[in-house]
Amino acid sequence: MMYEKIKEEGYQTAKELCEKAGLRRGQILVIGCSTSEVCGDKIGSNSNFEVAQALFAGIAQAAAEAGIYLAAQCCEHLNRAIIIEREAVPFAEYVNVVPQPKAGGSFATTAYQNFSDPVAVEEIKADAGLDIGDTFIGMHLKKVAVPTRLEHNKIGEAHITAARTRPKFIGGERAHYNKELM
Repeated sequence: MMYEKIKEEGYQTAKELCEKAGLRRGQILVIGCSTSEVCGDKIGSNSNFEVAQALFAGIAQAAAEAGIYLAAQCCEHLNRAIIIEREAVPFAEYVNVVPQPKAGGSFATTAYQNFSDPVAVEEIKADAGLDIGDTFIGMHLKKVAVPTRLEHNKIGEAHITAARTRPKFIGGERAHYNKELM
């Protein structure tokens, strides 16, 4: 029962962010996740693989419906490397690591095991991000990140923060901007 609830909370939260961020097919959503925090424990203290599997299932479903790529941020033991589908980053420089629940994190491990052709990269520039349990995903977002308030702002016991990105404004007060890119 608890895992079904976590799966549903993950799905609803990711779906809400995809809609509010206006994500389009092929864009990237980065997820930072502390399963310890979801369970009500201190970040990094109680990695929970079953919770990660439930969360991943819900979030992956929302991403698939939106036609976007998921990127999973590893924990600090792997320098917050990113696990992502190879086709999302065809020209990236890959790093040689396979995350484990206590070295990379349970969510990144689950992503690696469920992606069809996973790779690890040092960094990406995602279009939106979901931070489950205050893991700090900002380093993997495009330059202009905009906080996005969500109705679904908790998963289990974990605090949720979210962001979307937008292009930089260039040209000053007389410039005209393409509202479709916003």
